[in-house]
Amino acid sequence: MNYDNILLTTDGSKRSEAAVDPAVELARISDAEIHILYVIDIGVDSSYSAVTDLMSQLEAVENFEEIGEKATESVKKEVEQKGINPKVAIKRGVPHRKITDYADEEDIDLIVMSTHGRSGLDRMLLGSITEKVIRSSKTPVLTVNYEE
Repeated sequence: MNYDNILLTTDGSKRSEAAVDPAVELARISDAEIHILYVIDIGVDSSYSAVTDLMSQLEAVENFEEIGEKATESVKKEVEQKGINPKVAIKRGVPHRKITDYADEEDIDLIVMSTHGRSGLDRMLLGSITEKVIRSSKTPVLTVNYEE
């Protein structure tokens, strides 16, 4: 199978970085463009609104944007060091929906994700974003296990 556009998702965790090398290798083989996507989870965002004032909400959003910028910049540098110039995007919304929407909008041929970006109670309460993407995406999804 030949790919033109590969979507590499990140949530800023070490675990999500496990998907970088496989995505880069597939991009090299296929001469594909890599898209790096970080989604600011509005579910997390809205939980702040219930307990904070407007100023705190704005600060929280800025913090999430800063985290997204740092996460995508880190992955971008890693991909660039491997000889590929990626396209980077930061979106706000429900992560699995934004990932699948982005894949549709950008004609993505393959989504590459780590199996565990979040851990512990977060994962149990929210469910696996990767699992939700697999179930809802029309685009094939390659999952990469994180090994400590």
